[in-house]
Amino acid sequence: MTEKYDPYENAIAERINGILKQEFAIDKYDTSIEIKKQLIKNAINIYNEVRPHLSNSMLTPNQMHQQNKLKRKSYKKQKVAN
Repeated sequence: MTEKYDPYENAIAERINGILKQEFAIDKYDTSIEIKKQLIKNAINIYNEVRPHLSNSMLTPNQMHQQNKLKRKSYKKQKVAN
């Protein structure tokens, strides 16, 4: 969370928390902190190395970053010159 407790202030972190909870159900495991850390590490590896993403033309994030043929999408609003 951010200083103002506004989830929209840190959308990337909130998105990651959602992925860990919804896709990997990490919050459902009633285990020690060390096991949860290992579960999160494995989830990150799957997300970056194994799981293809539709927004990356069905490449994994690591494959997308290593190639130079496809342009990465940016979700930040671009400033328009007046």
